[in-house]
Amino acid sequence: MHILVIEDDTDTADYLVKGLTESGYVVDRAADGREGLYMALGQVYDAMVVDRMLPGLDGLSIIQAIRTQGKHTPVLILSALGEVDDRVKGLRAGGDDYLTKPYAFSELLARLEAILRRSNDKAAEPRLKVADLEMDLLARTVRRAGRAIELQPREFKLLEYLMRHAGQVVTRTMLLEGVWDYHFDPQTNVIDVHVSRLRQKIDRGFERPLLHTVRGAGYTLRDGA
Repeated sequence: MHILVIEDDTDTADYLVKGLTESGYVVDRAADGREGLYMALGQVYDAMVVDRMLPGLDGLSIIQAIRTQGKHTPVLILSALGEVDDRVKGLRAGGDDYLTKPYAFSELLARLEAILRRSNDKAAEPRLKVADLEMDLLARTVRRAGRAIELQPREFKLLEYLMRHAGQVVTRTMLLEGVWDYHFDPQTNVIDVHVSRLRQKIDRGFERPLLHTVRGAGYTLRDGA
């Protein structure tokens, strides 16, 4: 699993990265708030560990920004501010858990595992819905406005990925890694071909398009132009 650690203190960050790596996670680290927000919005992470007090942009502002962009990445907040009001503010900003410094790494790891489990449980929901487009993951069926849509296996997987990231801009590289499960030149037209076929199936004949091209960035599935 891929974790983003946003922590400005070098010793603390090195400790976290080392411990998480040894625990089997792939870890990226950002040293300030603005870099952290850029990474959080530009890549897909399974979870984030975010220090509350950061240079450039504080941790709560980062969380609020990614939630506004529709990202539901689980977030564990770290902070020396441990009063009840501080914890409440962190959770209301969109954090999934709040751990007060100083802390034991074993507790941080347990809390991280807990929010990942909750996220996976949510991801395991049998149905996905965006506007009037519905996907039943158990029956492997797709309907829009009640009309059945027949998809090939790769198209189904592509649509599932887009629906799980609804409202977000999904890059070609993200699709290659998340749908095709391997890496190659993101300039290849395999993505464009499959997206074009999928768009014909889910948007043709309907008043509002759901699958949009974001010029120079990728694609997004959302209700509205």
